[in-house]
Amino acid sequence: MERLRILLVGNGGREHALAWKLSQSSKVDKIFVVPGNGGTAHGLPNVENISSVKSDDFPRLVAFAVQHDVNLVVPGPEAPLVAAGIKCFGPSEKAARMEGSKAFAKDFMARCNIPTAEYRTFSTYETARSYVEKVSHAIVLKASGLAAGKGVIIPSTKEEAYSALIDIMLKKEFGAAGDEVVIEEYLEGEELSFLTFSDGYTLRSLPPAQDHKPIFDDDKGPNTGGMGCYGPAPIATPELCEEVHRTILEPTVRGMRRERYPFVGLLFTGIMVTENGPKVLEYNVRFGDPETQTLLPLLTSDTDLAEIMLACTEQWLESVVIDVDAKFSATVVAAAGGYPGPYVRGDGITIDPSPKSMKSSERAIFHAGTNLSGESLDTAGGRVIAATSTAASLEDAISAAYALMSTIHFNNMHYRTDIGRRALQRASNPLKGRSTPNKQALSYADAGVSVSSGNELVDRIKPLVASTARPGASAKIGGFGGDLDLSAAGYNEPPIIVSATDGVGTKLKIAHSVKKHDTIGIDLVAMNVNDLVVQGAEPLTFLDVFSCGKLDVNVAEEVVKGIASGCIEAGCALIGGETAEMPGLFAENSGLYDVNGTAIGAVARGRQLLPDKDAMKAGDIVLGLASSGCHSNGFSLIRKIVQERAGLSYSDTAPWSHGESVGDSLLIPTRIYVKSVLAAVRKDLIKGMAHITGGGLTENVPRMLPKHLTAILDADLWQVPSVLQWMKTTGNMTEAEFAMTFNTGLGMVLVVAEHKASLALEELRSAGETVWQVGRLTERESASCVIENMQKWA
Repeated sequence: MERLRILLVGNGGREHALAWKLSQSSKVDKIFVVPGNGGTAHGLPNVENISSVKSDDFPRLVAFAVQHDVNLVVPGPEAPLVAAGIKCFGPSEKAARMEGSKAFAKDFMARCNIPTAEYRTFSTYETARSYVEKVSHAIVLKASGLAAGKGVIIPSTKEEAYSALIDIMLKKEFGAAGDEVVIEEYLEGEELSFLTFSDGYTLRSLPPAQDHKPIFDDDKGPNTGGMGCYGPAPIATPELCEEVHRTILEPTVRGMRRERYPFVGLLFTGIMVTENGPKVLEYNVRFGDPETQTLLPLLTSDTDLAEIMLACTEQWLESVVIDVDAKFSATVVAAAGGYPGPYVRGDGITIDPSPKSMKSSERAIFHAGTNLSGESLDTAGGRVIAATSTAASLEDAISAAYALMSTIHFNNMHYRTDIGRRALQRASNPLKGRSTPNKQALSYADAGVSVSSGNELVDRIKPLVASTARPGASAKIGGFGGDLDLSAAGYNEPPIIVSATDGVGTKLKIAHSVKKHDTIGIDLVAMNVNDLVVQGAEPLTFLDVFSCGKLDVNVAEEVVKGIASGCIEAGCALIGGETAEMPGLFAENSGLYDVNGTAIGAVARGRQLLPDKDAMKAGDIVLGLASSGCHSNGFSLIRKIVQERAGLSYSDTAPWSHGESVGDSLLIPTRIYVKSVLAAVRKDLIKGMAHITGGGLTENVPRMLPKHLTAILDADLWQVPSVLQWMKTTGNMTEAEFAMTFNTGLGMVLVVAEHKASLALEELRSAGETVWQVGRLTERESASCVIENMQKWA
């Protein structure tokens, strides 16, 4: 992939947050920010402010982009950029009307049956005033055009409404944005902000957030661009999020596509959660502010924002997984005194060192209205700077954000002190401390089973599961079973169905000990799909079982994340699973769990089911595919050698791997051989395969051979991983025991015809495998697997 040179247009806190996250991408070479602020001027790698071009000078922006080899603009003037061959993460001019004209957006919602408030649109003061005089319900006034987030007024009396109409339509307080006014019914409820990536077809939403628009505590005073935010919003239950996607977001993107202005970029949708369901307040066609500063820090370190943006511009968002840490985030915004009215610029800003108790990965200061001149950081806008923190609980995130805000100082600095208060009050337990009557009705929770935790897990993993979808299997969970359409999967005639089931074994004990759970799922998939592929089967679907005493949603999500990653690598869809919380069978507070999986695959009608023992003969070549290490077998012995014989802890540096801990090294996942091996199978290069699992080489290789043949392997012809060599030496294992317990460096062993050996080697190596010619078949005289030169391992 060509490295990205990005032109980021804007100077707010949103742009600082975007530059901060984009700069973490290995795919990004350079980020130019026009014009940027004090935050983007210093401290971010490969980020440079450009003051020589104005953000609204479209011809010069395009010229700058061409001159500096920019290949992605966020956002920008779409039409001239496209004409210059530059990708733009942002909407077309037509699609941008969803934000640029509230009247257009309301009419669109009416056409597409998207729930929103009742409304009327007016272009003259007289007709608008006449309408206000007649209505009896509470109203909201909105300048139809762009008004920097301040063009919404909620009058409490008709006199206030008349005055606001004069300000908007006659005095032109918001300029041309007030040429047209939308008057709509006032909706009661709580607001939510949905930030949704779209490539015109696929949707991927960040966790819903709640911001605080009024300038003062308790939602008093005039509206601003946003004084604070937190997310995920506790009121956004899985059911509510599903309803918003089904009734609002999906119809919105589908409607725009059908009206021939498909939406590409980030769609911000303001939602009011009413007693009659969620309704749209507004659309914006760009990242929200301060929602962006709140939500981007929740993305996992391996979620690449640049890749997401590129996927949107190239219409392959469906293949991208957006992972979010199981945390909360809170942002507090500091404004200049007087904002949103007149305010002073140029006051000096000082920022103290952050509290030592706060991890750098859990805090960020995002600049908005700041300017860095030499060593001097000064105020340069209304909303000046924001403090963001993430934590395991919302209460801790809010507390940490305010602690971080306390390190920032400038004259007449103002910020709200009640960000997130409503959510915390809602979460408080009014029954806390009361005794429980002996005859109180019991629930499942009283027995140690949390249905709500199970539901939360399902909601969290739905995007992970959906990312594994493949032709014939949609990878949707929440029903009673998964489905597979063999015809859509590419099998026009009924194929031979092949199944495999397996677990991970006591490798789990190490994951439990070091609290690292994101690779175990890959192991689980590998153990099953590798067993399928040795039969020549293409893995199609996968199902898992996660069993525990008490469900830890964060741990289970990490495990499923690994399962999804393994499924993607193997090309199979994760179509279902079981989460079994079983207090009494597992120790409830031990943190222990077990995983099992089942893979289902197929061999096309007319193809040979492997191994083809009838085709094997003396002189056939044996190939070995390198393992990634221990894989998932022999861990009862591995733990004994590591802990008892060597006296090591899992946090110690691995003696066989410089700079890596024992635990991390041992948890390197089992290699998945599916795609490389299947490519060779489809070219009829392979007669048989053995997945080297429990029983090592000497017990697994014979499983693919006819009784009259022996595999003669030469230990001089392949490399033993250092971790396995260390296990043998430290455990003082005999060569025979070593070969019967571990894979010795060969995760998969293949039999090929002698005249096809070079073709098979070339095919497998081109697919990225390390392959050795390790032996050949002979007529059997003794054991069915003989390893020569094992003294090499001594």
